[in-house]
Amino acid sequence: MVTTNNPRKILVTSALPYANGSIHLGHLVEYIQTDIWVRFQKMQGHTVHYVCADDTHGTPIMLRAEKEGVTPEALIANVHQEHSLDFAEFLVAFDNYYSTNAPENKELSQGIYNKLKAAGKIATKTIEQYYDPVKNMFLPDRFIKGECPKCHAKDQYGDSCEVCGATYNPTELIDAYSAVSGAAPIRKETEHYFFKLSECEGFLKEWTRSGTLQGEAANKMGEWFESGLNDWDISRDAPYFGFEIPDAPGKYFYVWLDAPIGYMASFKKLCADSGLDFDEYWNKDSSTELYHFIGKDILYFHALFWPATLEYSGYRKPTKIFSHGFLTVNGEKMSKSRGTFITARSYLEHIKNPEYLRYYYAAKLNSSMEDIDLSLDDFVARVNSDLVGKYINIASRTAGFINKRFDGKLLISSTQPSAIQEIKSAAKIIAECYESRDYSKALREIMRLADHANADIAEAAPWVKAKQEGDSAQIELHQDCSSALEMFRLLTLYLKPVLPLLAANVEKFLNISPLSWESVDNSLVTGHQIQQYEHLITRIDPKAIEAMTEANKENLLAAPQVVVPTVAKVAAKTAPDANLAEAEYISIDDFTKVDLRIAKIVNAEHVEGAEKLLKLTLDIGEESTRQVFAGIKSAYDPANLVGRLTVMVANLAPRKMKFGMSEGMVLAASDERGGPFILSPDAGAQLGMRVK
Repeated sequence: MVTTNNPRKILVTSALPYANGSIHLGHLVEYIQTDIWVRFQKMQGHTVHYVCADDTHGTPIMLRAEKEGVTPEALIANVHQEHSLDFAEFLVAFDNYYSTNAPENKELSQGIYNKLKAAGKIATKTIEQYYDPVKNMFLPDRFIKGECPKCHAKDQYGDSCEVCGATYNPTELIDAYSAVSGAAPIRKETEHYFFKLSECEGFLKEWTRSGTLQGEAANKMGEWFESGLNDWDISRDAPYFGFEIPDAPGKYFYVWLDAPIGYMASFKKLCADSGLDFDEYWNKDSSTELYHFIGKDILYFHALFWPATLEYSGYRKPTKIFSHGFLTVNGEKMSKSRGTFITARSYLEHIKNPEYLRYYYAAKLNSSMEDIDLSLDDFVARVNSDLVGKYINIASRTAGFINKRFDGKLLISSTQPSAIQEIKSAAKIIAECYESRDYSKALREIMRLADHANADIAEAAPWVKAKQEGDSAQIELHQDCSSALEMFRLLTLYLKPVLPLLAANVEKFLNISPLSWESVDNSLVTGHQIQQYEHLITRIDPKAIEAMTEANKENLLAAPQVVVPTVAKVAAKTAPDANLAEAEYISIDDFTKVDLRIAKIVNAEHVEGAEKLLKLTLDIGEESTRQVFAGIKSAYDPANLVGRLTVMVANLAPRKMKFGMSEGMVLAASDERGGPFILSPDAGAQLGMRVK
């Protein structure tokens, strides 16, 4: 017997995607993982609210809007529409999908700040920060780059090193430069506001070991206590897109202060729209449950800053924080050059069916923080084998007999096959797997049961009985096929959190009410009328995978003379653990074949009909000028490029393009966080110099 005991009230969140780019397959790991858990809880009969929002504040949003010639508000509105559509098409069913740039979030953020201030947890300090003299702005940590002060890896961000994992202050970087303008930043004093995290260490040590975190996450947090916690800088200087700090003109909340409060704001909006009680879920003494699903890269913010913020502002803390690992594709970091940096939209355009990816991710996910791999070959094989060859096969082999020979009506035997009882008895263990987020174990069990169901059908051999004469054979055929559809119903119930759209189509085909977990105790009955069977899913064509990866390679290669690894990334190949460069190793002989020259941009102009390209006229001091088409239109106004020095590949074979002949390549760097930014030599570089 499966029953719902002690119905729960649950609030669930996923991390807020940043409104500065498209949703990609790496993002979807988290939202699919969360959605499966939410759907399972709802099938259990619990009251569950799932909220999220776009993370919309910060310097990257401000700068991107400036480059596109729109307001930040217009930018985030467009991104919100794109994100909402992508999530909906992947069947991620938020009860509210909102924005952190919302009145509810402003009110809550300022209110929480005032409560922290009243509790004595806010302090001001005069600090020294890097300032971009070209853009006339203080630079966020992630917009300062340079050499790591610990391991001396080049091209590292201002807050942490991606090579050795060290954290540091931006002022500790060696040979720092602005990622916005390329200029050498200057140091400048400013007054900032700090949350006294150092005073929260006792509380956080106890809280992180309370069972709220996974064991491996708690151990990771323990490393931060070894050297003591520092106070947390929660302010940024104008210009900044965000919420202004009360009574502090020109000072804004750092994005990581108001972003998690966005969970509360999104739920508050849902409460206003649905008549829910906000305080019931966020009161310090609330008996409801709160769960955050996040990636392990933002564990620090959610397991230290966030609970301390809630504790000292008088709100409840999370019941559990579930952290997951990263996604690799074909065993490697997602790569634009290999075509494996795939957006949600690109997947939908080529593979069409979002539930294939939902199933594959579920087959890989468990409750740990381990990374998961999307092997594209395995993806095709597993979906085709499990979903088509095992699960759908049960209905496709038997439903036709019911429709054609028995007017679509079932005949259920009084002595059900043992396979049906076995499938029913698995409900408890499958439910436990879903509850603990061990989806891979749940799907292994479901597919084991599907194998048994197929074996039972093979033994009954309805296709043989269909050729036999006599009432006895026809009755057995009728009962065997009806039992097969009961097994199919039960397996559909178990798969419904993962495959909600397919389950809905099966419910329509079987002519039954929406399946809940309690439906395990029901069964199809004699005389029940099913609908005409139609194909529910089709196999994945491997050619669609090839087309998808090729299309994503083409996106990168639209202007192949621009986006190439920086010199620092090429040098990083000598460190096997650097994890920075995506291309294969090259020898020094390969590298010396590239003739890099200092070039002056003597003219820059838009290219009619091109979305990404600018036409540059380059002078390298030895000959007539060169014409180069560069995919940097999103980052630069042509008028601002004239007169600048840059670096070009001077011995690249000319290439005939749609818009004319391109006679070289300018070097630039970009990734999903920003760009492309052309490389600019330091002061003193002269026209035509070789770059060595």
